[in-house]
Amino acid sequence: MNGKNIVANTYTEINEKSLKAVNPSTGLTLDGEFFKGNESLVDEALIAATKAFYSYKNLNKDLKAAFLNAIADEIANLGEELVNRASAESGLPLARLQGELGRTTGQLRLFANLVAESSWVDAIIDTALPERQPLPRPDIRRMLVPIGPVVVFGASNFPLAFSVAGGDTASALAAGCPVVVKVHPAHYGTSALVGGAIIKAAEKTGMPKGVFSMLYDDGYDIGANLVQHPLTKAVTFTGSYKGGMALINLAQQREQPIPVFAEMGSINPVILLPQALEKQAEELAKRYAASITLGAGQFCTNPGLLLAVQSPGLDKFKTVLKEAIAAIPSATMLTDAIAGNYRKLSTEIINEGGVEVVAVSDLNNSELKNQSQAKIAQVSAADFIKNPKLREEIFGPYSLLVVADDIDELEKAIDVLEGQLTATLMAEKQELQHYEALVSKLTDKTGRIILNGVPTGVEVCAAMQHGGPFPATNDSRFTSVGSTAINRFVRPLAYQDWEQELLPDELKDGNPLNIFRTVNQKLTKSHE
Repeated sequence: MNGKNIVANTYTEINEKSLKAVNPSTGLTLDGEFFKGNESLVDEALIAATKAFYSYKNLNKDLKAAFLNAIADEIANLGEELVNRASAESGLPLARLQGELGRTTGQLRLFANLVAESSWVDAIIDTALPERQPLPRPDIRRMLVPIGPVVVFGASNFPLAFSVAGGDTASALAAGCPVVVKVHPAHYGTSALVGGAIIKAAEKTGMPKGVFSMLYDDGYDIGANLVQHPLTKAVTFTGSYKGGMALINLAQQREQPIPVFAEMGSINPVILLPQALEKQAEELAKRYAASITLGAGQFCTNPGLLLAVQSPGLDKFKTVLKEAIAAIPSATMLTDAIAGNYRKLSTEIINEGGVEVVAVSDLNNSELKNQSQAKIAQVSAADFIKNPKLREEIFGPYSLLVVADDIDELEKAIDVLEGQLTATLMAEKQELQHYEALVSKLTDKTGRIILNGVPTGVEVCAAMQHGGPFPATNDSRFTSVGSTAINRFVRPLAYQDWEQELLPDELKDGNPLNIFRTVNQKLTKSHE
Protein backbone atom coordinates (compact mmCIF):
# COMPACT_ATOMS: atom_id res chain seq x y z
CA MET A 1 0.00 0.00 0.00
CA ASN A 2 1.68 3.16 -1.25
CA GLY A 3 0.46 6.37 0.41
CA LYS A 4 2.07 8.81 -1.99
CA ASN A 5 0.06 11.11 -4.22
CA ILE A 6 -0.43 9.88 -7.78
CA VAL A 7 0.10 12.28 -10.68
CA ALA A 8 -0.23 11.00 -14.25
CA ASN A 9 -0.28 7.32 -13.17
CA THR A 10 2.99 7.86 -11.23
CA TYR A 11 3.72 8.09 -7.50
CA THR A 12 5.20 11.45 -6.53
CA GLU A 13 7.80 12.28 -3.87
CA ILE A 14 5.87 15.18 -2.30
CA ASN A 15 5.68 14.70 1.48
CA GLU A 16 4.52 18.10 2.67
CA LYS A 17 2.59 16.63 5.60
CA SER A 18 2.23 13.09 6.89
CA LEU A 19 -1.35 11.83 7.31
CA LYS A 20 -2.71 8.84 9.20
CA ALA A 21 -5.93 6.84 8.91
CA VAL A 22 -8.07 6.20 11.99
CA ASN A 23 -10.41 3.35 12.89
CA PRO A 24 -13.70 5.07 13.88
CA SER A 25 -14.73 2.12 16.09
CA THR A 26 -11.63 2.22 18.27
CA GLY A 27 -10.11 5.63 17.64
CA LEU A 28 -6.78 3.90 17.00
CA THR A 29 -4.39 4.86 14.21
CA LEU A 30 -4.17 2.36 11.36
CA ASP A 31 -1.09 1.21 9.49
CA GLY A 32 0.15 3.28 6.58
CA GLU A 33 1.54 6.75 6.00
CA PHE A 34 -0.07 9.10 3.50
CA PHE A 35 1.07 12.46 2.22
CA LYS A 36 -0.90 15.64 1.73
CA GLY A 37 -0.74 17.11 -1.76
CA ASN A 38 -0.17 20.75 -2.60
CA GLU A 39 -1.04 23.34 -5.22
CA SER A 40 1.87 22.37 -7.46
CA LEU A 41 0.61 18.78 -7.63
CA VAL A 42 -2.85 20.04 -8.53
CA ASP A 43 -1.31 21.94 -11.40
CA GLU A 44 0.81 18.99 -12.54
CA ALA A 45 -2.15 16.61 -12.40
CA LEU A 46 -4.43 18.82 -14.49
CA ILE A 47 -1.76 19.70 -17.03
CA ALA A 48 -1.09 15.97 -17.47
CA ALA A 49 -4.82 15.24 -17.65
CA THR A 50 -5.30 17.87 -20.35
CA LYS A 51 -2.42 16.48 -22.38
CA ALA A 52 -3.77 12.96 -22.02
CA PHE A 53 -7.26 14.08 -23.00
CA TYR A 54 -6.28 14.80 -26.59
CA SER A 55 -5.17 11.21 -27.12
CA TYR A 56 -7.48 9.38 -24.69
CA LYS A 57 -10.69 10.85 -26.08
CA ASN A 58 -9.82 9.49 -29.53
CA LEU A 59 -8.77 6.02 -28.43
CA ASN A 60 -10.52 3.07 -30.02
CA LYS A 61 -13.63 2.15 -28.04
CA ASP A 62 -12.37 -1.38 -27.42
CA LEU A 63 -9.20 -0.03 -25.79
CA LYS A 64 -11.23 2.14 -23.41
CA ALA A 65 -13.44 -0.84 -22.59
CA ALA A 66 -10.37 -2.97 -21.92
CA PHE A 67 -9.05 -0.30 -19.53
CA LEU A 68 -12.30 -0.24 -17.54
CA ASN A 69 -12.42 -4.04 -17.38
CA ALA A 70 -8.77 -4.12 -16.30
CA ILE A 71 -9.53 -1.72 -13.41
CA ALA A 72 -12.36 -4.04 -12.34
CA ASP A 73 -10.01 -7.04 -12.51
CA GLU A 74 -7.28 -5.35 -10.46
CA ILE A 75 -9.75 -4.24 -7.79
CA ALA A 76 -11.28 -7.72 -7.63
CA ASN A 77 -7.78 -9.15 -7.19
CA LEU A 78 -7.34 -7.04 -4.04
CA GLY A 79 -10.30 -8.92 -2.55
CA GLU A 80 -10.07 -9.51 1.17
CA GLU A 81 -7.23 -7.02 1.70
CA LEU A 82 -9.34 -4.19 0.28
CA VAL A 83 -12.53 -5.13 2.10
CA ASN A 84 -10.74 -5.50 5.44
CA ARG A 85 -9.07 -2.12 5.08
CA ALA A 86 -12.31 -0.43 4.05
CA SER A 87 -14.05 -1.91 7.10
CA ALA A 88 -11.28 -0.77 9.43
CA GLU A 89 -11.47 2.79 8.07
CA SER A 90 -15.27 3.11 7.90
CA GLY A 91 -16.68 0.89 10.62
CA LEU A 92 -18.92 -0.71 8.00
CA PRO A 93 -19.45 -4.49 8.29
CA LEU A 94 -17.52 -6.85 6.02
CA ALA A 95 -20.66 -8.27 4.40
CA ARG A 96 -21.80 -4.78 3.37
CA LEU A 97 -18.39 -4.03 1.89
CA GLN A 98 -18.23 -7.34 0.04
CA GLY A 99 -21.45 -6.29 -1.67
CA GLU A 100 -20.04 -2.83 -2.35
CA LEU A 101 -16.92 -4.37 -3.90
CA GLY A 102 -19.15 -6.31 -6.29
CA ARG A 103 -21.09 -3.16 -7.11
CA THR A 104 -17.86 -1.27 -7.80
CA THR A 105 -16.46 -3.84 -10.22
CA GLY A 106 -19.93 -4.29 -11.73
CA GLN A 107 -20.19 -0.56 -12.46
CA LEU A 108 -16.84 -0.61 -14.22
CA ARG A 109 -17.89 -3.56 -16.38
CA LEU A 110 -21.25 -1.93 -17.09
CA PHE A 111 -19.47 1.11 -18.54
CA ALA A 112 -16.97 -1.09 -20.37
CA ASN A 113 -19.88 -2.81 -22.13
CA LEU A 114 -21.51 0.54 -22.85
CA VAL A 115 -18.33 1.87 -24.45
CA ALA A 116 -17.73 -1.30 -26.44
CA GLU A 117 -21.27 -1.23 -27.87
CA SER A 118 -20.97 2.55 -28.50
CA SER A 119 -24.57 3.55 -29.30
CA TRP A 120 -24.45 5.81 -26.22
CA VAL A 121 -22.87 8.58 -28.34
CA ASP A 122 -26.37 9.35 -29.68
CA ALA A 123 -25.28 9.76 -33.30
CA ILE A 124 -27.76 11.79 -35.36
CA ILE A 125 -27.44 12.18 -39.11
CA ASP A 126 -29.43 14.47 -41.38
CA THR A 127 -28.15 13.91 -44.90
CA ALA A 128 -27.90 16.69 -47.46
CA LEU A 129 -30.94 17.70 -49.52
CA PRO A 130 -29.38 19.62 -52.41
CA GLU A 131 -32.68 19.89 -54.30
CA ARG A 132 -34.67 21.31 -51.38
CA GLN A 133 -36.42 24.60 -52.06
CA PRO A 134 -36.10 27.45 -51.42
CA LEU A 135 -32.66 26.50 -49.99
CA PRO A 136 -30.74 23.21 -50.01
CA ARG A 137 -30.06 21.43 -46.70
CA PRO A 138 -26.42 20.79 -45.82
CA ASP A 139 -25.21 17.42 -44.53
CA ILE A 140 -25.20 17.66 -40.69
CA ARG A 141 -24.07 14.90 -38.35
CA ARG A 142 -24.01 15.15 -34.57
CA MET A 143 -22.73 13.03 -31.69
CA LEU A 144 -21.72 13.36 -28.05
CA VAL A 145 -18.07 14.06 -27.30
CA PRO A 146 -16.12 14.22 -23.98
CA ILE A 147 -15.58 17.58 -22.28
CA GLY A 148 -12.14 17.15 -20.68
CA PRO A 149 -10.55 16.50 -17.26
CA VAL A 150 -13.02 15.66 -14.47
CA VAL A 151 -12.37 16.14 -10.75
CA VAL A 152 -13.97 13.46 -8.56
CA PHE A 153 -14.49 13.92 -4.80
CA GLY A 154 -14.60 10.65 -2.87
CA ALA A 155 -17.69 10.15 -0.69
CA SER A 156 -17.63 9.25 3.00
CA ASN A 157 -20.40 6.65 3.02
CA PHE A 158 -19.27 4.50 0.07
CA PRO A 159 -15.50 3.94 0.35
CA LEU A 160 -15.55 1.84 -2.83
CA ALA A 161 -18.62 2.49 -4.98
CA PHE A 162 -18.55 6.31 -4.74
CA SER A 163 -14.84 6.80 -4.31
CA VAL A 164 -11.58 6.44 -6.25
CA ALA A 165 -12.89 3.94 -8.81
CA GLY A 166 -16.58 4.47 -8.14
CA GLY A 167 -19.38 5.39 -10.48
CA ASP A 168 -18.18 8.94 -11.11
CA THR A 169 -14.71 7.81 -12.13
CA ALA A 170 -16.03 4.91 -14.20
CA SER A 171 -18.51 7.06 -16.12
CA ALA A 172 -16.00 9.87 -16.71
CA LEU A 173 -13.36 7.47 -18.04
CA ALA A 174 -16.00 5.79 -20.19
CA ALA A 175 -16.92 9.15 -21.70
CA GLY A 176 -13.29 9.75 -22.65
CA CYS A 177 -12.38 12.13 -19.82
CA PRO A 178 -9.23 11.79 -17.68
CA VAL A 179 -9.90 11.86 -13.94
CA VAL A 180 -8.26 13.54 -10.95
CA VAL A 181 -9.55 12.12 -7.65
CA LYS A 182 -9.53 14.04 -4.39
CA VAL A 183 -9.33 11.32 -1.71
CA HIS A 184 -11.82 11.43 1.17
CA PRO A 185 -9.92 11.86 4.49
CA ALA A 186 -11.76 8.88 6.00
CA HIS A 187 -10.43 6.41 3.39
CA TYR A 188 -6.71 6.97 2.98
CA GLY A 189 -5.69 3.31 2.93
CA THR A 190 -8.67 2.11 0.90
CA SER A 191 -7.99 4.83 -1.65
CA ALA A 192 -4.29 3.96 -1.82
CA LEU A 193 -5.12 0.34 -2.64
CA VAL A 194 -7.62 1.26 -5.34
CA GLY A 195 -5.36 3.96 -6.77
CA GLY A 196 -2.63 1.36 -7.13
CA ALA A 197 -5.06 -0.93 -8.95
CA ILE A 198 -5.90 1.81 -11.46
CA ILE A 199 -2.21 2.44 -12.13
CA LYS A 200 -1.68 -1.27 -12.87
CA ALA A 201 -4.71 -1.35 -15.17
CA ALA A 202 -3.53 1.74 -17.04
CA GLU A 203 -0.06 0.25 -17.55
CA LYS A 204 -1.41 -3.11 -18.72
CA THR A 205 -3.69 -1.52 -21.30
CA GLY A 206 -1.30 1.18 -22.49
CA MET A 207 -3.31 4.22 -21.39
CA PRO A 208 -1.84 7.73 -21.69
CA LYS A 209 -0.04 8.74 -18.49
CA GLY A 210 -2.30 11.61 -17.47
CA VAL A 211 -5.53 9.63 -17.60
CA PHE A 212 -5.53 9.21 -13.79
CA SER A 213 -4.24 11.19 -10.81
CA MET A 214 -5.12 11.02 -7.11
CA LEU A 215 -4.36 13.55 -4.37
CA TYR A 216 -4.60 13.39 -0.57
CA ASP A 217 -5.79 16.16 1.73
CA ASP A 218 -6.91 16.55 5.33
CA GLY A 219 -8.94 19.71 4.77
CA TYR A 220 -10.33 21.82 1.94
CA ASP A 221 -7.32 23.37 0.21
CA ILE A 222 -6.68 20.69 -2.40
CA GLY A 223 -10.36 20.40 -3.24
CA ALA A 224 -10.74 24.15 -3.70
CA ASN A 225 -7.65 24.31 -5.90
CA LEU A 226 -8.92 21.46 -8.05
CA VAL A 227 -12.33 23.07 -8.58
CA GLN A 228 -10.88 26.45 -9.45
CA HIS A 229 -8.05 25.24 -11.66
CA PRO A 230 -8.63 26.58 -15.19
CA LEU A 231 -8.04 23.15 -16.79
CA THR A 232 -10.80 21.40 -14.80
CA LYS A 233 -13.90 20.89 -16.96
CA ALA A 234 -16.34 19.27 -14.51
CA VAL A 235 -16.62 18.23 -10.85
CA THR A 236 -18.56 15.46 -9.10
CA PHE A 237 -19.45 15.38 -5.41
CA THR A 238 -21.57 13.25 -3.07
CA GLY A 239 -22.04 14.57 0.44
CA SER A 240 -23.66 17.29 2.49
CA TYR A 241 -25.64 20.27 1.25
CA LYS A 242 -23.06 22.60 2.79
CA GLY A 243 -20.17 20.85 1.05
CA GLY A 244 -21.92 20.63 -2.30
CA MET A 245 -22.94 24.28 -2.31
CA ALA A 246 -19.40 25.34 -1.38
CA LEU A 247 -18.06 23.59 -4.48
CA ILE A 248 -20.83 25.00 -6.68
CA ASN A 249 -20.03 28.51 -5.48
CA LEU A 250 -16.31 28.00 -6.14
CA ALA A 251 -17.06 26.83 -9.67
CA GLN A 252 -19.28 29.82 -10.35
CA GLN A 253 -16.52 32.20 -9.24
CA ARG A 254 -14.20 30.97 -11.98
CA GLU A 255 -13.53 33.04 -15.05
CA GLN A 256 -14.97 30.12 -16.99
CA PRO A 257 -17.75 28.48 -14.93
CA ILE A 258 -17.94 24.69 -15.11
CA PRO A 259 -20.61 22.15 -14.17
CA VAL A 260 -20.57 20.67 -10.69
CA PHE A 261 -22.68 17.55 -10.35
CA ALA A 262 -23.46 17.56 -6.63
CA GLU A 263 -25.60 15.05 -4.79
CA MET A 264 -26.31 16.87 -1.55
CA GLY A 265 -28.75 14.87 0.52
CA SER A 266 -32.38 13.95 0.79
CA ILE A 267 -34.90 12.96 3.45
CA ASN A 268 -36.66 10.54 1.06
CA PRO A 269 -40.29 10.82 2.18
CA VAL A 270 -42.38 7.68 2.58
CA ILE A 271 -46.17 8.07 2.30
CA LEU A 272 -48.04 5.41 4.26
CA LEU A 273 -51.55 5.34 2.79
CA PRO A 274 -54.49 4.29 4.99
CA GLN A 275 -55.35 0.89 3.50
CA ALA A 276 -51.72 -0.17 3.46
CA LEU A 277 -51.44 0.65 7.17
CA GLU A 278 -54.73 -1.11 7.92
CA LYS A 279 -53.59 -4.35 6.27
CA GLN A 280 -49.81 -4.32 6.76
CA ALA A 281 -49.00 -2.20 9.82
CA GLU A 282 -46.80 -4.78 11.54
CA GLU A 283 -44.93 -5.81 8.39
CA LEU A 284 -44.35 -2.18 7.34
CA ALA A 285 -43.06 -1.20 10.78
CA LYS A 286 -40.47 -3.99 10.81
CA ARG A 287 -39.47 -3.31 7.24
CA TYR A 288 -38.90 0.37 7.84
CA ALA A 289 -37.11 -0.14 11.13
CA ALA A 290 -34.56 -2.15 9.16
CA SER A 291 -34.38 0.39 6.34
CA ILE A 292 -33.95 3.40 8.63
CA THR A 293 -31.07 1.77 10.51
CA LEU A 294 -29.33 0.04 7.57
CA GLY A 295 -25.65 0.98 7.56
CA ALA A 296 -26.22 3.14 10.68
CA GLY A 297 -28.61 5.21 8.54
CA GLN A 298 -25.69 6.52 6.48
CA PHE A 299 -27.31 6.22 3.07
CA CYS A 300 -28.32 9.16 0.91
CA THR A 301 -31.58 7.24 0.39
CA ASN A 302 -32.28 6.70 4.09
CA PRO A 303 -36.05 7.11 4.74
CA GLY A 304 -35.80 10.15 6.99
CA LEU A 305 -39.48 11.09 6.77
CA LEU A 306 -42.64 9.03 7.21
CA LEU A 307 -46.03 10.64 6.51
CA ALA A 308 -49.44 9.19 7.36
CA VAL A 309 -53.00 10.03 8.38
CA GLN A 310 -54.02 9.33 11.96
CA SER A 311 -55.75 5.92 12.18
CA PRO A 312 -55.82 2.68 14.23
CA GLY A 313 -53.49 1.21 11.61
CA LEU A 314 -50.98 3.98 12.27
CA ASP A 315 -51.21 3.39 16.02
CA LYS A 316 -50.34 -0.27 15.49
CA PHE A 317 -47.51 0.72 13.13
CA LYS A 318 -46.02 3.00 15.81
CA THR A 319 -46.24 0.31 18.50
CA VAL A 320 -44.39 -2.26 16.40
CA LEU A 321 -41.89 0.33 15.09
CA LYS A 322 -41.04 1.31 18.68
CA GLU A 323 -40.38 -2.31 19.62
CA ALA A 324 -38.31 -2.96 16.51
CA ILE A 325 -36.16 0.18 16.91
CA ALA A 326 -35.54 -0.57 20.59
CA ALA A 327 -34.08 -3.96 19.66
CA ILE A 328 -31.63 -2.66 17.04
CA PRO A 329 -28.08 -2.33 18.39
CA SER A 330 -25.98 0.77 17.92
CA ALA A 331 -23.56 0.88 15.01
CA THR A 332 -20.29 2.63 14.27
CA MET A 333 -20.64 5.80 12.22
CA LEU A 334 -18.17 6.66 9.49
CA THR A 335 -16.19 9.35 11.27
CA ASP A 336 -16.01 11.14 14.58
CA ALA A 337 -17.39 14.30 12.93
CA ILE A 338 -20.36 12.49 11.38
CA ALA A 339 -21.17 10.76 14.68
CA GLY A 340 -20.96 14.03 16.58
CA ASN A 341 -23.18 15.81 14.08
CA TYR A 342 -25.77 13.03 14.28
CA ARG A 343 -25.90 13.21 18.08
CA LYS A 344 -26.16 16.99 17.99
CA LEU A 345 -28.91 17.23 15.36
CA SER A 346 -31.00 14.29 16.59
CA THR A 347 -30.94 15.82 20.07
CA GLU A 348 -31.69 19.38 18.98
CA ILE A 349 -34.67 18.35 16.86
CA ILE A 350 -36.55 17.21 19.96
CA ASN A 351 -36.58 20.79 21.21
CA GLU A 352 -38.51 21.97 18.16
CA GLY A 353 -42.18 22.79 18.78
CA GLY A 354 -44.49 19.78 18.82
CA VAL A 355 -41.77 17.16 18.31
CA GLU A 356 -41.69 14.12 20.59
CA VAL A 357 -39.63 10.93 20.65
CA VAL A 358 -41.56 7.76 19.89
CA ALA A 359 -38.73 5.21 19.65
CA VAL A 360 -35.05 4.93 20.63
CA SER A 361 -32.63 2.05 20.42
CA ASP A 362 -31.95 0.52 23.84
CA LEU A 363 -28.75 -1.25 22.79
CA ASN A 364 -25.65 0.93 22.87
CA ASN A 365 -22.23 -0.67 22.54
CA SER A 366 -20.28 1.43 25.02
CA GLU A 367 -17.05 -0.44 24.28
CA LEU A 368 -16.81 1.12 20.80
CA LYS A 369 -16.53 4.75 19.76
CA ASN A 370 -18.80 6.80 17.47
CA GLN A 371 -21.89 4.71 18.11
CA SER A 372 -25.26 5.74 16.70
CA GLN A 373 -28.50 4.96 18.46
CA ALA A 374 -31.57 4.84 16.25
CA LYS A 375 -34.27 7.40 16.98
CA ILE A 376 -37.79 8.02 15.66
CA ALA A 377 -39.54 11.30 16.41
CA GLN A 378 -43.12 12.39 15.73
CA VAL A 379 -44.79 15.69 14.89
CA SER A 380 -48.18 16.84 13.67
CA ALA A 381 -48.53 17.79 10.02
CA ALA A 382 -49.54 21.30 11.10
CA ASP A 383 -46.27 21.81 13.00
CA PHE A 384 -44.27 20.18 10.23
CA ILE A 385 -45.71 22.58 7.67
CA LYS A 386 -44.86 25.61 9.82
CA ASN A 387 -41.27 24.63 10.64
CA PRO A 388 -38.68 24.34 7.81
CA LYS A 389 -36.06 22.95 10.22
CA LEU A 390 -38.04 19.73 10.45
CA ARG A 391 -37.48 19.17 6.74
CA GLU A 392 -33.67 19.17 6.99
CA GLU A 393 -31.68 15.95 6.63
CA ILE A 394 -30.28 14.32 9.77
CA PHE A 395 -27.61 11.94 8.48
CA GLY A 396 -27.91 8.74 10.49
CA PRO A 397 -30.49 6.23 11.79
CA TYR A 398 -33.22 8.80 12.34
CA SER A 399 -36.67 9.34 10.89
CA LEU A 400 -39.50 11.78 11.60
CA LEU A 401 -43.09 10.57 11.54
CA VAL A 402 -45.50 13.29 10.37
CA VAL A 403 -49.12 12.66 11.38
CA ALA A 404 -51.91 14.39 9.44
CA ASP A 405 -55.55 14.71 10.42
CA ASP A 406 -56.74 13.84 6.91
CA ILE A 407 -55.59 13.36 3.32
CA ASP A 408 -55.91 17.08 2.53
CA GLU A 409 -53.49 17.94 5.32
CA LEU A 410 -51.17 15.16 4.17
CA GLU A 411 -51.06 16.73 0.70
CA LYS A 412 -50.27 20.11 2.24
CA ALA A 413 -47.32 18.52 4.04
CA ILE A 414 -46.10 17.14 0.70
CA ASP A 415 -46.48 20.61 -0.82
CA VAL A 416 -43.78 22.06 1.47
CA LEU A 417 -41.20 19.37 0.70
CA GLU A 418 -38.11 20.29 -1.31
CA GLY A 419 -36.52 18.15 -4.01
CA GLN A 420 -35.70 14.55 -3.10
CA LEU A 421 -33.69 11.66 -4.47
CA THR A 422 -36.58 9.30 -3.78
CA ALA A 423 -40.22 9.33 -2.71
CA THR A 424 -42.03 6.16 -1.72
CA LEU A 425 -45.70 5.19 -1.65
CA MET A 426 -46.84 2.29 0.52
CA ALA A 427 -50.30 1.53 -0.80
CA GLU A 428 -52.81 -1.12 -1.70
CA LYS A 429 -53.34 -1.31 -5.45
CA GLN A 430 -57.02 -0.42 -5.31
CA GLU A 431 -56.50 2.72 -3.23
CA LEU A 432 -54.01 4.38 -5.56
CA GLN A 433 -56.74 5.50 -7.95
CA HIS A 434 -58.12 7.72 -5.18
CA TYR A 435 -54.85 9.63 -4.76
CA GLU A 436 -53.95 10.82 -8.25
CA ALA A 437 -53.28 14.39 -7.08
CA LEU A 438 -51.01 13.18 -4.30
CA VAL A 439 -49.03 10.95 -6.67
CA SER A 440 -48.73 13.79 -9.18
CA LYS A 441 -47.32 16.10 -6.51
CA LEU A 442 -44.77 13.50 -5.49
CA THR A 443 -43.51 13.09 -9.05
CA ASP A 444 -42.67 16.81 -9.09
CA LYS A 445 -40.57 16.45 -5.94
CA THR A 446 -38.33 13.49 -6.76
CA GLY A 447 -36.04 11.73 -9.20
CA ARG A 448 -37.32 8.23 -8.37
CA ILE A 449 -40.78 7.27 -7.11
CA ILE A 450 -41.07 3.86 -5.46
CA LEU A 451 -44.19 1.77 -4.93
CA ASN A 452 -44.33 -0.62 -1.99
CA GLY A 453 -40.59 -0.83 -1.45
CA VAL A 454 -37.87 0.86 0.58
CA PRO A 455 -35.61 3.59 -0.80
CA THR A 456 -32.37 2.15 0.59
CA GLY A 457 -30.68 0.22 -2.20
CA VAL A 458 -29.91 1.72 -5.60
CA GLU A 459 -29.81 -0.61 -8.60
CA VAL A 460 -27.00 0.07 -11.06
CA CYS A 461 -28.69 -0.16 -14.45
CA ALA A 462 -29.61 1.88 -17.51
CA ALA A 463 -33.01 2.98 -16.17
CA MET A 464 -31.84 4.14 -12.74
CA GLN A 465 -32.30 7.81 -11.86
CA HIS A 466 -30.22 8.77 -8.84
CA GLY A 467 -30.69 12.50 -8.76
CA GLY A 468 -33.58 14.81 -8.11
CA PRO A 469 -34.77 18.41 -7.92
CA PHE A 470 -32.75 20.87 -5.82
CA PRO A 471 -31.48 20.51 -3.14
CA ALA A 472 -31.20 16.74 -3.57
CA THR A 473 -28.93 17.55 -6.50
CA ASN A 474 -28.10 20.80 -8.25
CA ASP A 475 -29.16 19.51 -11.70
CA SER A 476 -32.07 17.08 -11.80
CA ARG A 477 -31.49 16.25 -15.48
CA PHE A 478 -28.67 13.88 -14.61
CA THR A 479 -28.04 10.72 -12.58
CA SER A 480 -24.91 9.67 -10.70
CA VAL A 481 -25.82 5.97 -10.84
CA GLY A 482 -26.40 3.79 -13.89
CA SER A 483 -25.14 3.90 -17.45
CA THR A 484 -26.70 7.28 -18.31
CA ALA A 485 -24.38 8.86 -15.72
CA ILE A 486 -21.97 9.12 -18.66
CA ASN A 487 -24.06 12.02 -20.02
CA ARG A 488 -22.66 14.35 -17.35
CA PHE A 489 -19.28 14.42 -19.05
CA VAL A 490 -20.15 14.97 -22.71
CA ARG A 491 -21.45 17.68 -24.99
CA PRO A 492 -22.99 17.54 -28.48
CA LEU A 493 -20.78 18.34 -31.47
CA ALA A 494 -22.14 18.69 -35.02
CA TYR A 495 -20.10 18.16 -38.20
CA GLN A 496 -21.42 20.04 -41.24
CA ASP A 497 -20.49 19.07 -44.81
CA TRP A 498 -17.45 16.98 -43.88
CA GLU A 499 -15.88 14.44 -46.24
CA GLN A 500 -16.57 10.83 -45.28
CA GLU A 501 -12.98 9.87 -44.58
CA LEU A 502 -12.61 12.79 -42.16
CA LEU A 503 -15.66 11.96 -40.05
CA PRO A 504 -15.56 9.91 -36.82
CA ASP A 505 -16.55 6.28 -37.40
CA GLU A 506 -19.73 6.88 -35.43
CA LEU A 507 -20.97 9.26 -38.14
CA LYS A 508 -19.71 7.66 -41.33
CA ASP A 509 -21.93 6.24 -44.03
CA GLY A 510 -22.07 2.46 -43.82
CA ASN A 511 -22.20 2.55 -40.00
CA PRO A 512 -18.80 0.85 -39.53
CA LEU A 513 -19.33 0.50 -35.75
CA ASN A 514 -22.75 -1.13 -36.21
CA ILE A 515 -24.38 1.15 -33.63
CA PHE A 516 -27.87 2.55 -33.32
CA ARG A 517 -28.10 5.97 -34.96
CA THR A 518 -30.90 8.36 -35.86
CA VAL A 519 -30.67 8.81 -39.63
CA ASN A 520 -33.12 11.25 -41.19
CA GLN A 521 -35.33 10.98 -38.10
CA LYS A 522 -35.35 7.16 -38.04
CA LEU A 523 -33.57 5.10 -35.35
CA THR A 524 -31.67 2.42 -37.19
CA LYS A 525 -28.59 0.21 -37.44
CA SER A 526 -28.75 0.35 -41.19
CA HIS A 527 -25.47 0.15 -43.12
CA GLU A 528 -26.92 1.83 -46.16
